[in-house]
Amino acid sequence: MAIFARLNRPRGTHNRLDRGAPVGRFEPMPIDPTEPYDEGNIFARILRGEIPCKKVYEDDHALAFHDINPLSPTHVLVIPKGAYVSWDDFSERGTNEEIAGFVRAVGKVARECGLVADGYRLLANVGLDSGQEVPHLHVHIFGGRPLGPMLAG
Repeated sequence: MAIFARLNRPRGTHNRLDRGAPVGRFEPMPIDPTEPYDEGNIFARILRGEIPCKKVYEDDHALAFHDINPLSPTHVLVIPKGAYVSWDDFSERGTNEEIAGFVRAVGKVARECGLVADGYRLLANVGLDSGQEVPHLHVHIFGGRPLGPMLAG
């Protein structure tokens, strides 16, 4: 499914792993990045080792893994290990060490994936209008082919 098609879903819903469903089964539910962190979100479950991932990188501040529905030849998600809903939440509550560690992890993953020479794109969605689907801060790293315009009209 193309990322832009997902933006056409009803306002106030996103896809989230159902806590009781097998991996890969999703249910729509509201997401509001101003609400408290949801410990049951899929990335929190990955961090706790409840759900496996295809790990690319891990350190004290971040975990990076391949997206299960890649939109480019290289599509890696980088998440902070702390309980942060969005960039604004992270920049407000994260320590300087956590923020620096996370930003460095994003760069390190791009380098280790061999994306620097040809270029890559970083994407972080926040809230309903952006299409944020998981209420845990995450950065998508896309690369491995020309990516076209930043936004499709």
